Amino acid sequence: MFDNIPAYYLLIGTTIMAAAMGTFALFIRIRAQKKPVNAKKILIPPIAMSTGASMFLFEEFRVAPPQILEAVAVGLVFSTILIATSKFEVREGAIYMKQSKAFPFILIGLLIFRIIMKIIFADNFDVGELGGMFFILAFAMLLPWRIGMLIKYKKLEKSQIVS
Repeated sequence: MFDNIPAYYLLIGTTIMAAAMGTFALFIRIRAQKKPVNAKKILIPPIAMSTGASMFLFEEFRVAPPQILEAVAVGLVFSTILIATSKFEVREGAIYMKQSKAFPFILIGLLIFRIIMKIIFADNFDVGELGGMFFILAFAMLLPWRIGMLIKYKKLEKSQIVS
């Protein structure tokens, strides 16, 4: 599928796209903090992202089991940072994400780390396989983070109903 495109073009193109998507996600998250949260808004991102797993139908994106385990492990480590920094607060009778000054820096740091790792691993992995690994890493980060957020949200919601 990518045989006729030089590898460095793919690396540059996918890095630019990752940076653009990461920047877009950052602005969406910052804007979302200004609106009340609900369970649906917490769960939609991992459900929507899960459709990207269809990429593994194509041979170019398939990843070996050891790399799957490595990507999941790194994603889980990153998710703990996001879970720890994601907090909720009640304002005007509604539940909002608590604005954290660290949150944008954490997301930017994760994006920079991802780009650096992509450049380092580009010599050892095919661009498609690398894309598959980073999808797994991102999903392994997003899913536990959102589950953690949902648990925190439900606890706060329950305490609001009881009060």
